[in-house]
Formats: sequence, C-alpha cells, structure tokens
Amino acid sequence: MDNNVILSVRDLDVKFSLRGRVLHAIRGISLDVYQGESLAIVGESGSGKSVFTKTFMGLLDANGSITGGSVLYRDQDLARFETEKQWLSIRGKEIAMVMQDPMTALNPLKTIGSQVEEAVLLHRKCTKEAARQAVLDILTDVGIQEAERRCHQYPHEFSGGMRQRVVIAIALACRPKILICDEPTTALDVTIQAQILRLIREMQKKYDLTTIYITHDLGVVANVADRVAVMYAGDIVEIGTCEEIFYDPRHPYTWALLSSLPQLGTRGEELYAIQGTPPNLFYEVHGDAFAPRNPKALKIDFVERPPYFEVSPTHRARTWLLDPRAPKVEPPEQIKLLRKGGGGSHGRTP
Repeated sequence: MDNNVILSVRDLDVKFSLRGRVLHAIRGISLDVYQGESLAIVGESGSGKSVFTKTFMGLLDANGSITGGSVLYRDQDLARFETEKQWLSIRGKEIAMVMQDPMTALNPLKTIGSQVEEAVLLHRKCTKEAARQAVLDILTDVGIQEAERRCHQYPHEFSGGMRQRVVIAIALACRPKILICDEPTTALDVTIQAQILRLIREMQKKYDLTTIYITHDLGVVANVADRVAVMYAGDIVEIGTCEEIFYDPRHPYTWALLSSLPQLGTRGEELYAIQGTPPNLFYEVHGDAFAPRNPKALKIDFVERPPYFEVSPTHRARTWLLDPRAPKVEPPEQIKLLRKGGGGSHGRTP
C-alpha cells in the first residue's frame, strides 16, 4: 500500500440542530486515508458512519454543520467549503459515492445510458459522441453485457445486482480518486453480494481508486478491507489492519461486534447480542461512550474519555484497558476462538 495520505481528517466535529436541540453526531474524529488503500468503516446503525463520510462530499443535511476540525484533501480544507460551486469541484470528480439503494439512486424516468452519460458530460470535457462511447466502455467494465442495447433500457428492466452495477458505473464515469461505498450490498442476496464486492475490487485496481466502505457487516469487511476503523457513538474507537481488528481486537466494543458474528455462535445456544442501546447524542457523553453497555467497564470509564493507546504502529484503540495501570481483562471466549483460528489471508471470517 502506498503511504501517501490522500485524505486527512483532524478533530472533526459535526452537529445537527433538531427542534431547538443540538445532536453531537461526530465527536472529534481524526483519520488518515492512504492512496490506493481499501478502508472499511464499521459500526452499528446510528454510529455516525454515513454522516462522517458525507462531510467529504458536502452532503450533510441542511440542519447539519461541521463545527470544528478539518478535512484536508490535496491542500484544500473541505470543512471550510461554503458554496455548491466549491463542492462541485470535488463531488463526483474527485470523491464519488455508491449509494445504499440503487433503486432510489437511479431516476426511473431516464434510460440507463442517459444517466451514465450525464455523469460523463458533467465531469469530462468531451463531445457527445465521445461521451456515448465512454458510456458503453464503462457499462462493459462493470459487467453489463450487450451494453449497446441495455443502455436504452430503464432501471425497472434491470435486476437489483445489475442496478447496483449501473450505480457503480455512474460513480466511475466521473473518474474519481476516492470511491465511497455506502453499504453497497445491503439490498442484494448473498451470491450477488460477492459479485458486487469482487467488481468493486477489480474497478479499484483498474481505475487506481482509494475505496472507503461503510458497513455494519463484518463478513463484508473481511473480504475487502486493508484497514478497519470501528465507529461507536460518533467516534472511532479502534483502528488497525484487517488482521489486527479480527485477530487482536482491543476495544470492548470491537469484542462485542465480533462476538455477534453468527459464525461464532454455538449450535443450540442463543446468538450473542450487545446489551443496551447506544448513548443519546443530544446529551454530553461522559467517559467512554461504550461503558454503560460494557460488563467489564472500569470505574474510570464512566468518568474520563480514554485517549488512544498504540498497540502497534498501525493499530490503536481508545480504551482504558490498554493503560499500563489497568487490571488485566481477558477478551470474551469467542474472541479467543478467533485468535486460535487466526492468521489467514486477509482475516477471512470463520
């Protein structure tokens, strides 16, 4: 992996105003994204994954705003952008997104070809003729056969997997440097999921992309990611390589997420589930946000927010358990089982 940082986030804060109250959705996140890598951002629904990545493209809802920190992309601080014109120089052209639901991402009244062509003409200086050829090339690249015929069809004439390929084609038409995939396999069945993930990996190589996956599915992560950032309550609580997160996790929330994998269940016993609910971000979070749901929480977890502790040069976690003064707390049995079976290529799930 190239060590050049393509996107650098520092102390990012995002707040939303809702009916006179303020929700602190992103709480001081810092993260570097490296050129050419595949980064997965994982966490429960509501942990802030999508909000975080929307700040890279100026897609926050009208009642949301960046209230602190910076998002540096090629010497530009995206957190300081104020106009749509500024965002149009980045959105699509530099950073593109594959949305969660291809049916709502596509216009049902326009042909597939015209929707991809729109993206080509918007971001590339080329003739209508050249744009048409580019559309056929891109549709072929993403695995749509008989592109000439199919580009005259409408979204409802395509299956879910094919629609997802079209959405990927539209994102690639802009020739971005960073591709954000927001739950790209949510609405698809398992065999189609595998095909779409394989396609994104192939496109990453062919188009020299940096990819960021947003997902709650750790099975997806194991198959696509070089690095994994674990998010909880608007903060990144642990980050490391795929192997480090799967086989040497250190934050109790990461333990809980991995323990919830159906593959780690014991036949005849109930599947593990994380007790309780995430904190209400309308209120200030004291200490470690996960402490109230953590049966192994220390007293200090309820008082002071932990700093990051370095496990290795590529692995750090925000938990007091890594403080030299902390008592030794063993991870759950499921995590020990993962460790025993660990070390395989790219952390494939059991």
